[in-house]
Amino acid sequence: MDKNLLKEEALHYHSKGRPGKIEVIPTKETANQRDLSLAYSPGVAEPCLAIEKDLSDVYKYTAKGNLVAVISNGTAVLGLGDIGPEASKPVMEGKGLLFKIYADIDCFDLELNTKNVDEFVRTVKVLEPSFGGINLEDISAPDCFEIEERLKKELDIPVMHDDQHGTAIISGAALLNAMELVGKDISKVKIVVNGAGASAISCTRIYVSLGARKENIYMYDSKGLIHPSRANLDGKKPEFVNGSVPADTSLADILRGADVFIGLSKGNVLSKEMVKEMADNCIIFAMANPIPEISYEDAKSARPDSIMATGRSDYPNQVNNVLGFPFIFRGALDVRATEINEAMKLAAVHALAELAKKPVPDIVNLAYSNANLKFGKDYIIPKPVDPRLITAVAPAVARAAMETGIARYPITDWAAYEVELSRRLGNENTISRIIETKAKQDIKRVVLVDAEHPSVLKAAQVVVDERIAQPILLGKREAIEAIKKEYGLRLEGVRSIDPKNPANELEEKMHERYSALLYEKRKRKGISLPEARDLMRSRSYYAAMMVEAGEADAMVGGVTKKYPYTVRPALQVIGPREEVRKVASTHILITRFGPLFLADTSINHHLDAEDIAAIAELVAEKVESFDIEPRIALVTYSNFGSVPNGESAMLMREATAILHKRRPKWIVDGEMQANMALNPEVRKQFYPFSKLGDYRANTLIFPNLSAANIAYNLLAHTANIDIIGPILLGLKKPAHILQLGANVHQIVDMVGIAAVDAQGR
Repeated sequence: MDKNLLKEEALHYHSKGRPGKIEVIPTKETANQRDLSLAYSPGVAEPCLAIEKDLSDVYKYTAKGNLVAVISNGTAVLGLGDIGPEASKPVMEGKGLLFKIYADIDCFDLELNTKNVDEFVRTVKVLEPSFGGINLEDISAPDCFEIEERLKKELDIPVMHDDQHGTAIISGAALLNAMELVGKDISKVKIVVNGAGASAISCTRIYVSLGARKENIYMYDSKGLIHPSRANLDGKKPEFVNGSVPADTSLADILRGADVFIGLSKGNVLSKEMVKEMADNCIIFAMANPIPEISYEDAKSARPDSIMATGRSDYPNQVNNVLGFPFIFRGALDVRATEINEAMKLAAVHALAELAKKPVPDIVNLAYSNANLKFGKDYIIPKPVDPRLITAVAPAVARAAMETGIARYPITDWAAYEVELSRRLGNENTISRIIETKAKQDIKRVVLVDAEHPSVLKAAQVVVDERIAQPILLGKREAIEAIKKEYGLRLEGVRSIDPKNPANELEEKMHERYSALLYEKRKRKGISLPEARDLMRSRSYYAAMMVEAGEADAMVGGVTKKYPYTVRPALQVIGPREEVRKVASTHILITRFGPLFLADTSINHHLDAEDIAAIAELVAEKVESFDIEPRIALVTYSNFGSVPNGESAMLMREATAILHKRRPKWIVDGEMQANMALNPEVRKQFYPFSKLGDYRANTLIFPNLSAANIAYNLLAHTANIDIIGPILLGLKKPAHILQLGANVHQIVDMVGIAAVDAQGR
């Protein structure tokens, strides 16, 4: 992405609406004075007195057990260096966000205005009663070592400096699996480590814990080999001195015959020639970000037999800290561990290594457009989108804490614990990540109907920069160029077409051909050829015809036009699949319980029972495309005949009967009220016969357009729930319609949906 545009977008992202990325949300009722008297005075005195009698009750009556402090002094922030505590706050908020979305851990970020180790340690120590764990972040070496060591000794809660241990744990798992694949013994291999900062030291320590021998490890900093003859070794560097070769041995020389290269330094320090001198089946972990020590392409071209890992998501084997820290803290918090010890870190290493060997879930294969992603040289560590991470790593860490005697709240029912972990996180963030990741695997051409709108062009820039799709812009060229100039957009090579004013002979021929095609399709519907030519000047008709003619793979429109003006051309030009009774639409609501699919939200006004059953089948097909099992409720104002003769109740009752007969194995039931669909405990109490059983419905089918449309708009705008949609269902080719005034994020999401939809065709 262009640096100026990235700067503008990043600043807008952090400043829009409520500044920052996190907020505090109450978890109890606060609706009336009674609630407030329980939350605060006088009711709050009771848990205070209970905790005074038994300090462990602080975990029972407060959020301490699920609260981690992310603490920094801003002395080593990402690649920015010592930028100070205030400037580090966006990063710390971001770390808290990752804790929440990956492991449902709440965080407060604390930025300390001190470089004094004693003051830092003292400050964190006096804050201990507030938190269940401490995540140290972006603290420069060698202070980070002393701070972590002292806090681990002086605090009675888990403490971890993720910059040290996160990369170590993930790369340790990758190294174990790489060794297995190449058939080498970790105790005998020659390892070269380029970099000697906190992360490099911690990585090397964990490799030693896994069996590597120090005499086979050669570590380099910016001044050369960590050698016993050097007088300028600070921090923990002396731990890895190696005097078996001369002090002036270069990196190129030491790499001759080396089995493993570990890069935690800077980009492009490793050449193809150096890699060619390494041992057979060499292992290269080039983890500098954003530019690795050697590019994936160069490493593999120089040594096709190598196993290559980087810190980047666009290549195989990404070493990503998010595979570790959320789940390590999850396991530590859940057994109220007094620390995070070596056994717990090694348990995470082995859990990640083992997970990579297991069959990959369809949802992960879906994200990477690879139906056969499996353990091998290009898959040695799990992907960040793998939903099994929380149930693989957290229990392993918790067990290790129990086995080493530091767990104050041991788990006794491991099956129930895994169920609890799964329920902590719905797929609320997974779907967007899956869509974007999958879209990148096979780039599709997506026509953007409203390219004269700034939000559409900004979204197009994101789509290009993130390689989500290849956009085609429809609109007046002068308007598009003016917006690009105003916002500093760089869309070089992106095709733009003005349907009203063909720019050349090719576009004139396209216009005439499209007009003729439309005339053939609609001539028995009352459209003449001149009228077809007029309609082809409409961007929505033109976009639909590009998709129908195979000159684009999908279309997205609706930002500036009312819904019918965009959906009608799609229906007339592309049309429904042959077996489809009614084209319908669904919205996806991204809730804290997981995605909730609502239908039909935007097309069909008058429905009979067969229509509703058919719409339910279309939505279920879309739900399954995300590797989610549909759990369908046909909702209305009645529960299983409680209002015997109501019109919509009878309609949903009949539609349910059709689905039960047609799809006997489906989890589908109705008619029922929405609260019964979403509350399995109450439903089980009153209606234990329901086919939804213990499940919370994830797909709601409504009796009419009005009810569905009102429902999703109310939820989206009062509960502050993100939405994706409307997604059109049942067309021959992908065409999707945006809400009027959709924002950049929503447009990008819809382009991703359209691209993935096109891949499926």
